[in-house]
Amino acid sequence: MTLRIINAGLQSTLQGEPRRGQRHLGVPTSGPADPLSMALANRLVGNPLSATAIEITLSPFEFECRSDVQFAVTGAASHVGINGAEGEIHNRLEADVGDRVTIVPAEAGARAYLAIAGGLSAKRILRSTSTYLPAEVGGYQGRALAAGDKVLISNAEVQDPIDHTPDEYRPPLTHSWALRCTPGAEFELLDDESRDVLFSAAFVVAQRSDRMGLQLDGNTLGIDSDGKLPSDAVFPGTIQCPENGVPFMLSVDAQTTG
Repeated sequence: MTLRIINAGLQSTLQGEPRRGQRHLGVPTSGPADPLSMALANRLVGNPLSATAIEITLSPFEFECRSDVQFAVTGAASHVGINGAEGEIHNRLEADVGDRVTIVPAEAGARAYLAIAGGLSAKRILRSTSTYLPAEVGGYQGRALAAGDKVLISNAEVQDPIDHTPDEYRPPLTHSWALRCTPGAEFELLDDESRDVLFSAAFVVAQRSDRMGLQLDGNTLGIDSDGKLPSDAVFPGTIQCPENGVPFMLSVDAQTTG
């Protein structure tokens, strides 16, 4: 039982549960960038919430079914095409052997999630099947999916699938977000104006962004640093500010020190 990838898009990876409790060993968390959307997709088809699924980034994705499947798509997708017929996201869908399924990206949001009933098969490394691209571990041979790849479907037991996600549980997709933030240990290195800007101004996610981190454009921060700060622990969500004043927000594949 397999899926044959026809169009893998910009970057599509297998993601499962995060690698928890290993950052002190230098092992990043990894896992889904949007864990809620992946959990909702798995819930629709009766999988455990962290069952291995496909994370699709900012682009169309297409696959061919090599067996009859039940599947669900959530996150940043507008709709699903099954041999050209349109299906809705946040619904449990069915496809037959030989069917071609296309996932069309949404105008807002970055990542969509494809869950298959029974889950997808991937090698478990350091307690997780999730792909960590910088080290080429987990997922599908440690890399992003490519056209022609054949992804195995697991035979895990399916329990209590549901037909659709209730409207009140569907995360909103928007072009603008308000983030909670708290000062870190080096916050005082910012000048007074920059401290205010960080908590009051709007930033734009730039093109220089991936699962490691997001460059924040729109406002430059002034920082008093000679570039020789000792390394310290960092986590997803940490904002780092290089000497050029252009901040980065670390993301799900963030390094463990910085």
